[in-house]
Amino acid sequence: MHLQEKMENMQYAEELVREFLVFRGFTNTLQAFEKELGTEIGKGFQMDKILDLIFSVHVPKFQAENLIRLLSFFKQCFSSSETTLTATLSKLEVSILRYYIIHAIQSGRTDKVIEFFGMYGNDLLQRDQDWNSWFAIPYLKNPNFDPRFRLYFSKEWFDALHLSHFSLANPRIPALLKISSERNSINRLRKDIKQLNLKLSQLQVLLEEKEAQLCQSRSNASSVMEVGIGGKNSSPHFVMEETISPPMFSLETFVPATSQMGEIESTQDWDGSSPAEAHGSTSKTSNHPRDSERNNSIQMFHDSFSVETGREMPGAEEFPEAKVDFQETFLGHTSPISRCRFSASGDNIASASLDGTVRIWTYDPSTPASRNATIYCGTEIMSLEWDCKSDRLLLIGTADGGIKAWNVDAKRVVCDLNTTEAFPSVLDLKCSPVEPIFVSAAASRGHGTSYTDKLGFASLTVWNMRTWKAMTVLPLGKDPPAITSLNFNHNGKILAAAATDGMIHMFDMSAGLQITGWPAHDSAISSVLFGPDETSIFSLGMDGKIYEWSLQNQGKVLWSRNCSRYCNPQNSLASRHEMALDPNGRRLLVTSSSVRAPIYKVRGHMNGMKTLPHTAAITTVDWHPTLPIFLTGSADHSVRVTTLS
Repeated sequence: MHLQEKMENMQYAEELVREFLVFRGFTNTLQAFEKELGTEIGKGFQMDKILDLIFSVHVPKFQAENLIRLLSFFKQCFSSSETTLTATLSKLEVSILRYYIIHAIQSGRTDKVIEFFGMYGNDLLQRDQDWNSWFAIPYLKNPNFDPRFRLYFSKEWFDALHLSHFSLANPRIPALLKISSERNSINRLRKDIKQLNLKLSQLQVLLEEKEAQLCQSRSNASSVMEVGIGGKNSSPHFVMEETISPPMFSLETFVPATSQMGEIESTQDWDGSSPAEAHGSTSKTSNHPRDSERNNSIQMFHDSFSVETGREMPGAEEFPEAKVDFQETFLGHTSPISRCRFSASGDNIASASLDGTVRIWTYDPSTPASRNATIYCGTEIMSLEWDCKSDRLLLIGTADGGIKAWNVDAKRVVCDLNTTEAFPSVLDLKCSPVEPIFVSAAASRGHGTSYTDKLGFASLTVWNMRTWKAMTVLPLGKDPPAITSLNFNHNGKILAAAATDGMIHMFDMSAGLQITGWPAHDSAISSVLFGPDETSIFSLGMDGKIYEWSLQNQGKVLWSRNCSRYCNPQNSLASRHEMALDPNGRRLLVTSSSVRAPIYKVRGHMNGMKTLPHTAAITTVDWHPTLPIFLTGSADHSVRVTTLS
């Protein structure tokens, strides 16, 4: 380990010790620790300082206790397996102690020699019987002439001792310092994993492109076969039978699939004609009057198939793929993801799945994982919301009328609230960015089969986050349609609420009254967001239509997009579509029934981008509050953190 890295690890370990002592309240120990650091015996393993400490401080000043402690420290810096170095160090220790005695004799301080043997004599005799003769040295008149000690008074012996410090240059790394080394190793491994994830995503893209080409080739081949066999009397039903089961290939079957595609392509020329036609065969393709109708049916079938099976749609909007710096995948869930949200700082993530669990985790290796937790709710989780002013509280809304407040520091539910029995589905939760309150949008049960029809009437309740009691119910009129999405403006004075009847409601929170509202969509609205400058508001309909509405000129549309190709009403997971704005309000990320999600450029001339693919529908999205990082949760049980380059 290089000296610089070693010192960085030591400083990191010292910070860990300080943090632990403060946490336990060991203030006296902390003071002693800081004092010891000022006279640190190890000196960061810098040999010149160590030698200076031994030969210029401890020995000349007769600090026997400090000298013994220093030598014991270095003996502990070697593992028992390093027998050669341990033996060398033991010999060096004996020589230094003998030099201490010789220096005391030369300085006329026989009292220090007697004191030394009084304190450490028994220990020295137990370790080495050669020390027996040394107990007589303070009582000899001229020990420098004694054959037993003459060598130790020579300059040559001292010079040899001074050069023996090399054995101290390779101490064992203490266990506490290994924490830092292992942290660095983990960070390097994380970077490798990110690169591998990116490579995997690129391979998935290649696989999807090949599968799309294969589907198209099979469709063309089927069309040629149908015309060649049935001629003008062939029915469109036969074509559908030929194309109704497009092949599905896993990664393992990718190579055989491309081989089959090659065989199909070899039977056709690039202009779509068969080899027989190219060589003047009598079997020619006629202009069937239902060709265009048949092609449209095939394309509609492929689009439907792609949505239902979680594949990328052939012929979908040709967005360029997002340029990604890195992507990390969280695989802690065991069922489809229903919600995922960044915390107020962006350091922590909460993600929920249909099995009734919420997981709190971090994607950044520099962020402590002490808040990581799994929360078991026992029922479907319909909404998640972090406290806007800190990362301390997470609100969880469930399908049985429960609202749980989870304290991430204490790792426990600090409050378990319930809506009235008439409104069991907590569709959304929003915390005020200023006051300690939050609003819950709950719905009664409907009697239909679709997602919207299963929602009945709405109830908007304002809760106090200090007393954990309901404060008031916002007025919505008689039998109001369910509220699916809520959003506060920057100062918490205005609340926007989107309803299943296509209405957007605006509330004055200080008065607790509705101040305006307008019909924004012909279908139910699934998500509503204030624009970056709060002069506009975005709404996403369940039909896939996106509008940006002016708040200065009510009813005026400033920008719009139609992402209906990414919305499949028959997909129960994807019917609750979401959108999220980046910190600058320039990019809008939307959920998708496909394996990719679109990222629209707001009021831009370019269409936007598409995310790297999951392996199933993208069911929930969110943006980091300050950085170009976004979250995508999928029906394939995964959550991905993606950083744009």
